[in-house]
Amino acid sequence: MVSAVAAVTLRELVRRRRALVLVVALPLAFYLVRLDTPGQAIRFIALGIGWAVATLSLFTHVSSRDLDQRLAIVGASPSALIAGRQLALTGTGLALAGAYFALVALTQDVAHLSAIGLLLGTCVLIAAPLGAAVSLLVPRELEGALALLSIMALQMLADPNGTAARVLGLWSTREFTTYAVDPSGGADLSQGVLHFIAAAAIAIAITWAAGVLRLRPRQLPTPSTP
Repeated sequence: MVSAVAAVTLRELVRRRRALVLVVALPLAFYLVRLDTPGQAIRFIALGIGWAVATLSLFTHVSSRDLDQRLAIVGASPSALIAGRQLALTGTGLALAGAYFALVALTQDVAHLSAIGLLLGTCVLIAAPLGAAVSLLVPRELEGALALLSIMALQMLADPNGTAARVLGLWSTREFTTYAVDPSGGADLSQGVLHFIAAAAIAIAITWAAGVLRLRPRQLPTPSTP
């Protein structure tokens, strides 16, 4: 069931050609704006990938809501439906991250190139369930897209050293970027990994819990006898 749902989701993504073009173009725009500042350029491309994947996840889950409800009625596991869509979205996001990793490797000279791969990959692994969680908590695409835009705007504008920034899902991008561009031992890398694990776990838990509750079978009231 998981592989079948993933395959269907991939076919749906291919049909969304305009959305895919935006997913590819948005991180590139973020990167080119700050190309002269390597640290900011790399962090912005990561946040751009995060926003693009989260938005694609949001639209995919919203558009498949009716289908998932019908599948759940005929016995499909809500966990399998959620896992299948997340598998397809995560794979698409990692492919995008791989392409941008190659771009950064060709255009930037950083101390730890492997940290850039970790940075882009973790953004995808957080963004895919984040977009799904927002789609399950916010019923409409427009409101969900605005919610994601607000989250990413706060992520860019908040002081990364402040307490408020640490509760945002992609705060780890700052730690990975610092380690890659201006290494300071293993502290930044370890803090980023720990924050990523916590953020990803929370996003996945919210996605799974909200999806299972939404797709759970509902018992119809027993008709009253005359």
